[in-house]
Amino acid sequence: MTDILTLTMNPALDVLTSIEQVSDTHKMRCGPTLKHPGGGGVNVARVLHRLGSNCVALYLAGGVTGERHHKLMNTEKVRCHVMPIAEETRESFSVHETSSGNDFRFVLPGPNVSATEVDACFDYVAQHLPKQFLVISGGLAPGVADNFYARLATLVKAHGVRVVLDTNGPALTEVLKVGVYLFKPSLRELRDLTGQALPDEASQLLAAQQLIQSGQADIVALSLGADGAMVVSATEQWRARSVKVDVQTTIGAGDSFVGAMVWSLGRGERLVKAFQYGMASGAAALLAPGTSLSQASDVHYLLPQVVVEAI
Repeated sequence: MTDILTLTMNPALDVLTSIEQVSDTHKMRCGPTLKHPGGGGVNVARVLHRLGSNCVALYLAGGVTGERHHKLMNTEKVRCHVMPIAEETRESFSVHETSSGNDFRFVLPGPNVSATEVDACFDYVAQHLPKQFLVISGGLAPGVADNFYARLATLVKAHGVRVVLDTNGPALTEVLKVGVYLFKPSLRELRDLTGQALPDEASQLLAAQQLIQSGQADIVALSLGADGAMVVSATEQWRARSVKVDVQTTIGAGDSFVGAMVWSLGRGERLVKAFQYGMASGAAALLAPGTSLSQASDVHYLLPQVVVEAI
């Protein structure tokens, strides 16, 4: 039995290229491309694998793009189970503008998934429950009901499995009604969820505490982008500034953060230690282009540079 199962309902083959400057109308001659297997849960599993976790990535895949995605996962030796679908796995296209350092990300909606394909995915989770965590990360593919994640959370929680959540939109609202162990929103996602501006640390902390008090999450790990992050539970509140690194990309930091936090928590370490690992992993993901994500050696190297303070 695996310790950690990650779920990705709408994975993507991530394609990255670069150009000096993005402009309209004219053809833009881009540089060489990098390709990585992508999607929230897929990325989390890649990081967990590098850190040594007993993890399986579960995801839907179809067509030529799906085959390419799976080959890339095999190249990284990540344990995975692919649920076949009739339609083609999507691509996500990112352009790194060298003149500014900005990343432009074009995210396609993905394939339509049938009810039979969704049911097969649910049944697989029901028959292969992990010992510790189910990580639900990424959005839903077209055709998947908004309450799908909520149904899964209800199922696995009944068996004592902790749910880690990183998603958005109506699916997020539905699953939080069930409640999760760890919820990792960005500041924008928390604003959308609460309908509040959350302009400062005090308001952000209060919003996280309200989610916990209402039973929607046991832990909230709030990503604040370049300003760092905070993690909040019923008894602990911690804040950390971003680690300064030579940024090669802005892609993949959130998934790397989640992967390292889950790895640390799975080892039985304290929340503050898991938060430190998450911050180090998020910073490590910025060191290489595309969806390269964090490498274990970089995570351990950067860990001493993470400064965490009680709020």
